[in-house]
Amino acid sequence: MKKSTILVALAAALPLWASANDAHHTQAQGVGDDVIAQQNANLAKNTEGKGFGPQSPRDLGSAKGENRVIFGAAPAYASMNLCNIHIHKSAEHKGGQYTLYAGNGDGKGYGTGYKYNGKLTEAELAPLPEAVCKGEHGSLNSGDTIEIHYVHSSAQIVPGPTLGACFSESIKNPQLRVEGRVFVLVNDKNAADFVKLTQVGQANGYHQAVNLPTKKTGKPVQYAGSTTGPSYNEQGSPFQVSWSMGPKVLKVNAESVGQWCKDNVFKEDHAHGVRNLVIDPALLSKMKK
Repeated sequence: MKKSTILVALAAALPLWASANDAHHTQAQGVGDDVIAQQNANLAKNTEGKGFGPQSPRDLGSAKGENRVIFGAAPAYASMNLCNIHIHKSAEHKGGQYTLYAGNGDGKGYGTGYKYNGKLTEAELAPLPEAVCKGEHGSLNSGDTIEIHYVHSSAQIVPGPTLGACFSESIKNPQLRVEGRVFVLVNDKNAADFVKLTQVGQANGYHQAVNLPTKKTGKPVQYAGSTTGPSYNEQGSPFQVSWSMGPKVLKVNAESVGQWCKDNVFKEDHAHGVRNLVIDPALLSKMKK
């Protein structure tokens, strides 16, 4: 298959990969539980007996899983090339400090996912002068939770737009690792700078996010999974990914997220939707505790 064909398919799959106060945490209105249940049933039907590997996202608090597909864990991110960074509105995973369900949303990945379950001050929740990272499905504002995917590849590549940047002519099946982090946007110029957190540079001969947060986001939960995104709500993802999710939420300056959306090498200008939490044991790997 030609590289152009692969890149087109992967570009289409990018989104596939993409507490505040009680009043702020009110669940959004959305489709009924029956819609989500039907999507889960369709996912089970469409993957049954077809050999799909373990899927993502998942509940990080549960180690249960019955998927039999095993693949070697990707190297540590420091020994791989950063290929892409993108964000999802609300956390796709559930765990740690992001366990508050946002609601069912529109059934297509927007208005759903999981939110920061801690407390924010009125000042941190103050509206921004303007919403940031505006897209077809809305914008980001103070109080919003986002999940960031720092995608790494074992291929010799350079960071760029879409997951197509993770593949090369020389290696069609590179190992993939995602360092996932969850941030909450606050109206505070003294909070972490998202532009700095996503700064790209060289380290030991590899392309890296040189300020990728580690200590402040806790010891990562690691497991075998797949790419994510709402396009896989009813279909299995064929990509094998080693995941590393930080359980703690980091507060970031909301305006700095907006600055990043206006100018970054990945050409990301909005937050992607989220895939339904995968709950079928047959589609989950067994995690080590």
